[in-house]
Amino acid sequence: MVPGAEQLTPHYWHRAKRALARRDPVMRGIMRRHPRIALTSRGDPFQTLARSIVGQQISVKAADSVWTKLLRVAPGMRPEEVVAGRRRLLAAGLSRRKREYLLDLARRFANGSLQAARWTALDDEAVIEDLVQVRGIGRWTAEMFLIFNLLRPNVLPLDDLGLQRAVRIHYFDGVAPKVEAIRALAGDWEPWRSVATWYLWRSLDPLPVEY
Repeated sequence: MVPGAEQLTPHYWHRAKRALARRDPVMRGIMRRHPRIALTSRGDPFQTLARSIVGQQISVKAADSVWTKLLRVAPGMRPEEVVAGRRRLLAAGLSRRKREYLLDLARRFANGSLQAARWTALDDEAVIEDLVQVRGIGRWTAEMFLIFNLLRPNVLPLDDLGLQRAVRIHYFDGVAPKVEAIRALAGDWEPWRSVATWYLWRSLDPLPVEY
């Protein structure tokens, strides 16, 4: 994240909360238990994606530790800095595979094959299609980018384990639902499925994640 960058909260947040509270009493209860927090984005696309790569398959604490070390290699966390510091990435705690992923991402930003400015004009699926061309970025990571960076309001990350767990606890009496059942449930959340997902995450972990 860029030091000193202004945090942005979605303009639709309060409208979405009111709509979800009217439709879904379970969601209303979750939101009441977490009244003074909201999704925010610092608005830097490269850093959002880089943090997603760093955080894959490790704990939040471990990811924060690696990120802190990466900032010593690339203090501004700009693509050109990452490419220039490529020989020091392993020493920062990245695995060889994640080093490859991060370098692929940085090079694509640096050479212009990924152009963040065009994503605001694309729909969600078009952005996902663009992002999954990068090594190490699959649909889940692209969906996290849509939610946490572009602040898209209607993303439903069906493969997310946290979402699956929260839905199981709050809506299905602890029984794991099928994907089709989650999708059907989320029909009541349209067009605010990102907001509903974010609050379900909060029901498991009250500290918001920042990408």
